[in-house]
Amino acid sequence: QVQLVESGGGLVQTGGSLRLSCVASGRTVSSYALGWFRQAPEKEREFVAAISSSYYRSYNTDSMKGRFTISRDYAKNTVDLQMNSLKPEDTAVYYCAARITGVISSREDDYDYWGQGTQVTVSS
Repeated sequence: QVQLVESGGGLVQTGGSLRLSCVASGRTVSSYALGWFRQAPEKEREFVAAISSSYYRSYNTDSMKGRFTISRDYAKNTVDLQMNSLKPEDTAVYYCAARITGVISSREDDYDYWGQGTQVTVSS
């Protein structure tokens, strides 16, 4: 019922920035929690950040909190992830996800809809 499409990935050098965007279609997601996950080669999918229906935000680590900013726009039905000071270890496919309940979770199984992913590569 909800489709999520990520964009904004690419190749950047260490210390560079990228802004990922995820557009939801099919219905409004203003009451949903929206999150970002990432998966590097040979690794399991990892929680990055999430934002609740009431703008509460959560990040997986202090490093992510200091470098990344998650935001949402109700009018545009989008969630963004601004990533600064990128490091090679940030290289991964980044996925956006939506949770119907509107409550933040770091567990991928709690999310109901997923995008196809966008590749982020940070060169060393």
